[in-house]
Amino acid sequence: MPRDKNLINQRILNTTSGYSFYVTSLLAVLWFCLIFLGASSLQAADDKLPLPRFVSLRAEEVNVRTGPGVRYPINWVFHKRDLPVEIVAEFENWRKVRDVDQAEGWVHQSMLSGRRSIVIVGGVRDLKSDPTAASTAIARLEPGVIGRLEKCDDIWCKVTAAGYDGWLERRDLWGIYPHEQIK
Repeated sequence: MPRDKNLINQRILNTTSGYSFYVTSLLAVLWFCLIFLGASSLQAADDKLPLPRFVSLRAEEVNVRTGPGVRYPINWVFHKRDLPVEIVAEFENWRKVRDVDQAEGWVHQSMLSGRRSIVIVGGVRDLKSDPTAASTAIARLEPGVIGRLEKCDDIWCKVTAAGYDGWLERRDLWGIYPHEQIK
């Protein structure tokens, strides 16, 4: 009897260890596929975005560094959520950005949003009720006011700024390219 019992225990161990090896191997292959193939497809998708391009700041405070990495010192800190910035270069997870004053520095991609925004430039601008010069002004916006960009045609852009929805001439905004169409 003891000999048969040991044989049965040995068969159970062999069956279990074979199953365990199979499951471990399958998990390893799945892990490899998810990590390496998934990461390369995400990188490929990111590489297809054009340079330069406009984005906005995701957080209220964003560190701007002298180079692409945490080992580089912080040069200054942005203190305006939704401020538009222009991405002019990329290195791994870091983006070299340019602001409305043409200052450049490196920001981690997690601090950026694809949501489009604008900043008023020049003098005080009238936010219009319709996309015509003769339409009624519904608000007066000072330089530096940040707004959300809704859509643009060749001359006019629909924006939301300071709690108002209206139209501004494209030339009075920074955060959109001269011939870019936003639908």
